[in-house]
Amino acid sequence: MILLAVWIAAGRYFGTRPIIAKALSRWGHILLHVGLNGIGLPILIEGGAFGL
Repeated sequence: MILLAVWIAAGRYFGTRPIIAKALSRWGHILLHVGLNGIGLPILIEGGAFGL
């Protein structure tokens, strides 16, 4: 619960900064996909999903 509160506070802090909010509104949809793929690919590779 404490770490969740930290993530929420960080999101609020960065989301209320005009420069960061503008960049996220422009590039956020791309960053989300890059981040999720960056997390998912190592999980699939370590799990042997590709037979490697």
